Amino acid sequence: MSLKRKQPDKKSPADSLSDHEHILYNLIRGKQDIGIWAGDMKREINLPNNIFNKSLKSLQAKNLIKEVVNIQNKGRKHYMAAEFEPSKEISGGAWYVDGKLDVDFINIVRAQCVRHIVRLKVATLEGISDALKRSGVFREDLTKQQIEEILRALVLDGDIVELKSNGSGVFANVPVGKVCYKSKGGSVGEPRIGAFVSIPCGVCPQIGLCTPDGIISPKTCEYYTKWFDF
Repeated sequence: MSLKRKQPDKKSPADSLSDHEHILYNLIRGKQDIGIWAGDMKREINLPNNIFNKSLKSLQAKNLIKEVVNIQNKGRKHYMAAEFEPSKEISGGAWYVDGKLDVDFINIVRAQCVRHIVRLKVATLEGISDALKRSGVFREDLTKQQIEEILRALVLDGDIVELKSNGSGVFANVPVGKVCYKSKGGSVGEPRIGAFVSIPCGVCPQIGLCTPDGIISPKTCEYYTKWFDF
């Protein structure tokens, strides 16, 4: 009776790394979905440039790491382990495609939000979210956080107003004290174009997270810089 030879366990690419590659890979993988800039890597592990560059290319060739776009510093090479997807702070979230602010998509969402607010007279975040789901306009449902970011931008731009229900009149179906939104006028379904929307901040749903010294900041925003220079 012959016995089948036991097949050796398949080795992953990470099992065949050199010492230098291991050090670099562990550093990058440890940053998880935030990743790390190449310059910071050099400072942290202090490898000679030729060994650093060779190890970095080897890890990419073995598909253990990947270069990603950091919306705050596009000119810098940013890396993370292949198993992770970039965090919202790095990728910009659903509002960015390949590191670019998807202005067309944002404007479509803005228009749809205003259309439903006009139709409902007064609308809550939950009501707008449900209306957008039923509309079938979007292939994937937007999260309440995404819709809230758009509503915040619309309020800042003056297209809608945010207020609390007093439980009477048009607020009869909204609990007292509940935050809701009301149109400020304009053609049905089409947000008016105010002065604020002419700058990148007017269509950026991340504006609520933007602070002078934060991860999202006017100091590092290339769209704001280009607009200001223009």
